[in-house]
Amino acid sequence: MDKIGIVSKKKILFYLIVFQTSFAFLIFRVFFIQSIKADEYQKMAYEQQTRDRLISPKRGEIVDRNNNIIATNESVYSISVINSQVKEPEKVSKILAEKLELNYDNVLKKVNKKVALERIKTKVDKNIADEIRNLNLDGVMIDEDIKRVYPNNNMASQVIGFVGKDNQGIIGLEAKYDEYLEGKQGKILTETDARGVEFNNSKQERVSPTNGYTLVTSLDINMQKYAEQALEKVVEAKGAKRGSIILMNPQNGEIYAMANKPDFDLNEPFVINNEDLKSNWDNMSEKEKNDALNQMWRNFSINDTYEPGSTFKVMTSAMGLEEGIVTPDTHFNCSGGKTVAGRYIKCWRSPRSHGSQTFTQGVQNSCNPVFMEIGEKLGAQKFYEYMDIFGFNEKTGVDLPGEAVGIMHKEEKVGPVELATMSFGQSFQITPLQLLRAISSVINGGELITPHFGTKIVDENGNVIEELKYKKGERTVSKETSEQMKSILESVVAEGTGNKTYIPGFRIGGKTATSEKLPRKSGKYIASFCAFSPAENPQVIALVLVDEPQGVYYGGQACVIIVQRLNQIIFVLFFVTLIVSYIFNLVNVYKGGSYVWKNIHKKF
Repeated sequence: MDKIGIVSKKKILFYLIVFQTSFAFLIFRVFFIQSIKADEYQKMAYEQQTRDRLISPKRGEIVDRNNNIIATNESVYSISVINSQVKEPEKVSKILAEKLELNYDNVLKKVNKKVALERIKTKVDKNIADEIRNLNLDGVMIDEDIKRVYPNNNMASQVIGFVGKDNQGIIGLEAKYDEYLEGKQGKILTETDARGVEFNNSKQERVSPTNGYTLVTSLDINMQKYAEQALEKVVEAKGAKRGSIILMNPQNGEIYAMANKPDFDLNEPFVINNEDLKSNWDNMSEKEKNDALNQMWRNFSINDTYEPGSTFKVMTSAMGLEEGIVTPDTHFNCSGGKTVAGRYIKCWRSPRSHGSQTFTQGVQNSCNPVFMEIGEKLGAQKFYEYMDIFGFNEKTGVDLPGEAVGIMHKEEKVGPVELATMSFGQSFQITPLQLLRAISSVINGGELITPHFGTKIVDENGNVIEELKYKKGERTVSKETSEQMKSILESVVAEGTGNKTYIPGFRIGGKTATSEKLPRKSGKYIASFCAFSPAENPQVIALVLVDEPQGVYYGGQACVIIVQRLNQIIFVLFFVTLIVSYIFNLVNVYKGGSYVWKNIHKKF
């Protein structure tokens, strides 16, 4: 009996320990669920007991510097189905397929899909949505949606970019400023049972979306449209592969216009713009289609590099003046070419020569031997130091995605021949915007600015949320060198290779270029021209490139029509602005204001 009693006591003790341990575990578990995991399980229960339908926010608008709309929104609708509430799947599928112009079998699969909510189609026009709503189909939900609209269709397409199905930015400014533009989705919450069926007379809770902010840009719609029209005419007239124009303020980096031809319709960004590809589109693989679309969307001004040719002579000239190697009156002699390390390198005018000339005349004539001599005296090390200073080994910092950077020889591999050809813009590649930024620093007093489009972020009421700031780089040249270069480049337009763009009565500076594409002797060229005005105090700088023009391909001739027209519109706009400012000045003087005409005059 004693042994049996001992065993019984041990069993009782064992069960008691198990019971107490289990009870303690249960108490801990309840505490864990009630306290530590309470929020998480509450959220899970809420999600099981409710169904939410997302409401798209209004994406922020994109406007130009004068608040003209570039990108906006249009109210549309999305059509969805709730499987548990659909009573006649075949009938619903047939009606939706007909109204929405969709394949019946695909719609039926979606209707029969065992999910809480299945989207059938988005971006549905109001008239069609109203027709479906009036049919009162069980299980069919019609919710408000937003469609991105571009009123100017092709205008600045590679710059503005476009959005995807969910209104997220894909390329361009739409992608760069997506965090400001996108807004925050709203919801419509509905209580349901375990099968996802709404309770009778259940109330819906609406969480309103938060609309996106508006992006104010430096673009000027008038300048942009005019630039595109001029570029399109010259690309067609010269049978060119493509063309590009950038209009920028060289003082602060604000970009007024950036045009590329060919372009595409922002409202139909997946429709290819090449007629040959369009006719063969259905036979192309998905990779081929994607490659073709990506090529169409590329922004030549920032995504691609090229050999700048003679426009780069502006940089070599500035280097020579800054280092004291030359003065405007330094004497040179052109015999039609120059022998460098046993290799004869021609002047573009060869077999004729420019003969005796000053440095200023050498720039006017775009004489290669002049710049080869400057490059030789600078040496590779100093030349590369200036390439860094002018920002050719870095991105410009423009507020667009996908910017490329210059492609250079390694300094240790640069011999006399490479240095000679680099001095007049060959044997390396940069982007058009890199060149424009560097030339801007030469004519603005020596400040390396950051090219940009975005100026500020505002809300729907026009309140400024953020002023967008851009840094300035290190000084490139002295103010004295800058003044000398402005004068020399003005003489290029008045007397030199850019004389065909000269407009009597206006002070314009500039430099032409004709760069031969690789492989050499292929007969393919890029004609370009860089111009700025007014020459004494530049407020606008323009770079025009025409890729593979047919017939006469020299930059001073192939780009002449564009530059003349751009100069005309620039001065017309300046003149109008000046008149408005003058009138405004008189009004303020009459009212006792403090505006002074001479200060306004200085600005222009």
